[in-house]
Amino acid sequence: MAGMPAPVSSQSLPPARLPRSARALLLVDFINPLDFPGAENLAGPALVAARATAKLKEELTAAGTATIYANDNYGVWQSDFHSLVSACLGMEGPPGEIARLLYPQACDLTILKPRHSAFYASPLELLLSQMQARELVICGLATDICVQLTAMDAFLREFKIWVPADCTAAESPPAKAASLAYMSSVLKCETVRSQAPRRKPRKTPG
Repeated sequence: MAGMPAPVSSQSLPPARLPRSARALLLVDFINPLDFPGAENLAGPALVAARATAKLKEELTAAGTATIYANDNYGVWQSDFHSLVSACLGMEGPPGEIARLLYPQACDLTILKPRHSAFYASPLELLLSQMQARELVICGLATDICVQLTAMDAFLREFKIWVPADCTAAESPPAKAASLAYMSSVLKCETVRSQAPRRKPRKTPG
């Protein structure tokens, strides 16, 4: 038909380069305008968590660990993650500072999630399978909501899980503490801080 673009040959497309990484760093909802009710209580702790996460990301990347950003699509499947990054970079206060600290690099991967868990109705499980990842390091917002529910889905899929306590944030210290305790005792997550010595992962019960 007139006006239709010519089809692109598959030979002209660059080959897909998916990293093989036994461990993956999953950053949940850090790139965030923080414009919802209660965000005023989350903003300060989120910035503190982002600073710790930026340092951990640098260390893990140097060790060959792949990073995946999992962000809300805000109910619009046409959402563009990089447009969200650009928007947050232009904001003042914690949203802008967090975006500058955790600005995604060219080698980083991104997914959109429609609900709280990064696994629910997203390509995350397929992506991790193709990467041959068996361990997840989960950081992000908020500890007692999206991070915990993502950890729960990871536990059901028998991943080894590390949720560094200083790399997540919640709207209140009690909510964060209770969530970390639950993830440690029930979901068998390691929750030591990002710069603390790590213990050997516990076996997931069959």
